[in-house]
Amino acid sequence: MTYIEGFVIAVPTANRQAFIDHARRTDEVFLEYGAGRILECWQQDVPRGKTTDFFGAVAARDDENIVFSWIEWADKATYDARLPKLHEAMETDPRFDLARNTVPFDGKRMIYGRFQPIVERGRHVDASYVQGFVLPVPDGKREAYRQMADDAWEVFRDHGALRVLECWQDDVPEGKQTDFFRAVKTEPGEKVVFSLVEWPSQAVCDAAAEKMQSDERMQPPADQDLPFDPQRMIYGGFVPVVDMSGTPAGE
Repeated sequence: MTYIEGFVIAVPTANRQAFIDHARRTDEVFLEYGAGRILECWQQDVPRGKTTDFFGAVAARDDENIVFSWIEWADKATYDARLPKLHEAMETDPRFDLARNTVPFDGKRMIYGRFQPIVERGRHVDASYVQGFVLPVPDGKREAYRQMADDAWEVFRDHGALRVLECWQDDVPEGKQTDFFRAVKTEPGEKVVFSLVEWPSQAVCDAAAEKMQSDERMQPPADQDLPFDPQRMIYGGFVPVVDMSGTPAGE
């Protein structure tokens, strides 16, 4: 099953093209060392939240936009096998030379982690519109969440969704300034879920959101609570600005 590295980044609005150029240059290295697909998605429709939101997750400033991105690997074994060579490349490859290629965002506020998919449905289509989510789920409710998300795919698909990925925390580091745990204010015994839905366009996504409000299949049973706290979930809509795929390089 696919293995995911997930990222949320605050990028100055004025640095949009510089970010795209930087991402294309450095993402090539990940593809050369075995990554299957990389998406860098620029803020399109990201709401402010009362408790948590994407802006607070990376301490975004007023002149910054949110980037929601991920790297897909064939599986965890592939990622683990390629990681030593990738680390070496990041030290020696000129595409990572900071003297030549300035990073157009504050890396100290970037949040990142590695996640194992527990629901993976549909297929990728180029030029999709992406809904990104990060949420806290109690460890003991992992299966209940997985089942709920798997059941919801049928509804999303019927309303036009192309793909759903629900990814459970595997290796998520704590940061000094920001991290995924603080992003959704995790409590003891909770894990982070990194989730995304791909749509043909924002118009299809927005129309589906309206229709799903009245779709009975999206209503939980009266005697059943949601297996997570929706007040702490962060979400938003994003447009891919970099969408790259490749084949693993030889050993």
